[in-house]
This record gives sequence, structure tokens and C-alpha cells, in this order.
Amino acid sequence: MTDAAWSLPASALKDVRPSTGILWVLAAAGLAAAAAPAAAQLPERALHQAVAVAEALALERAPVPARVVVEPGAPDARLRLAPCDEYRATASPGAPAWGRTRVLLHCVRGPVAWRIALPVTVQVWAPAWVAARPRTAGEKLAADHVVPGVVDWAAAATPPLPLSQPVTGRMLARALDAGAPLREADLRSRQWFAAGDTVRVTARGSGFSVQAEAQALTPGFEGLPARLQAANGRVFSATPVAERQAEARP
Repeated sequence: MTDAAWSLPASALKDVRPSTGILWVLAAAGLAAAAAPAAAQLPERALHQAVAVAEALALERAPVPARVVVEPGAPDARLRLAPCDEYRATASPGAPAWGRTRVLLHCVRGPVAWRIALPVTVQVWAPAWVAARPRTAGEKLAADHVVPGVVDWAAAATPPLPLSQPVTGRMLARALDAGAPLREADLRSRQWFAAGDTVRVTARGSGFSVQAEAQALTPGFEGLPARLQAANGRVFSATPVAERQAEARP
């Protein structure tokens, strides 16, 4: 319905009179609104400080190269903040550096000293492997199955795989859409040796390394410790690192 459908001729308007009760309610509402302090609003200089702190924290753990984008949120609408002449932003203890997080904003000079937790959203755009085309679970990745892309590393709890990490030959644990970043959880753990295999074990220390052969007592999966038995019968744990190879700390 258009606005014209709701219009009244001027002659009709003069006969429209609100009741005394309605006038009293409207007046009371206006007085209450005027008496209530304005909702919390922050000047640009305060938001800039919060953004700068969030950017610095994100860059500390960001890959190189990376572009950090910080979007400041709004304070809690229920807050009524006193005026402030000088602000200072600091990290919020325990808050994550990426994703939806928070920065502490302090009023350090003003009639009342206050501190609030300002919500911010942090994106970290950096190169990573992405699926060139839709892929299915159980596929073995070939060289043309993934391509370099620029993705938001903060979009999930686990970061995507960087271009420095080879992924060819790995098996997919789940399906991927085209353009989806590849994460460690998307890949099946590689099995570097089976129980009963002879494994070359490297023990590394400060300024030295020693190699010896041992027999695997358990399968050697990437990222999980395996139990091996040395020639003298001693049983120890080592980390599988390659085909029939493991590393142990002396």
C-alpha cells in the first residue's frame, strides 16, 4: 500500500485531537528518553587503538606473508560510559588472537575511570592449499588436485596447510568442495611402517645424532608415537617421520 493511501485531507486533520491521556503518556516517554544517558558510543580514536592492538596480536602468530583484517564490534548496548579524554587498548588475557575475540579498552583520563571488553573479529588472509575441484573422501591427492589460494586462516580452529607442506600422495579423510582450504584434519594419517618392520631410528641430541635399527612393535602412524624394540631388547617410543624411519630423543 502506498503512502498516499494513508493520507488525510487537511480539513480532516483539524478534527483529529489526541486525548489528554495519550498526551500525558507521550510527554512522559519524551522526558524519560531525555533523562536516560546515551548508549555507549566510542570515538574513532578509541576504535583505532583497539584495532591496532588486535592486529599486532594476530601478526605474532600469522604466517608470512599475511594480511590481517580487524573489524571492531560495538560495546554492550546496556553500558553507559562516562565521557573520556584518553583511551588505552590492551590485550585481553586468555582471548584468542584470531577469529571472534576481544580487546580491553581503558579510559585512562576522564571523570570516571572505566574498562570494557570490546568485541573484535580478526581475519588472517594468507596463502594455503585449496582444492582445485570437488574431491571425494578416500581420494589420493595428485599434483593437480590442489592449487595455491589465499584463505582466511582464522575461519576455523585449525589452520590450513601452508604451501611449504607437501600434500601430494596424501589420502583425503573427507570430501572437499572446490576452493576449500586443505587442513590436516581433512587428510588421513600416513602409516610409515607396520608392526614387525625394521625401522631406522635417529636419536638427536645437542650437537649430535645417532642412528640404529629397531623392530616396530606397533604400527607407525604420522603424528603418533610408536613402540620399538632395540637390538639389545630395550623397548622405547619414537615418532614416525618417513618410510620406515623414526626419531627418538636420547
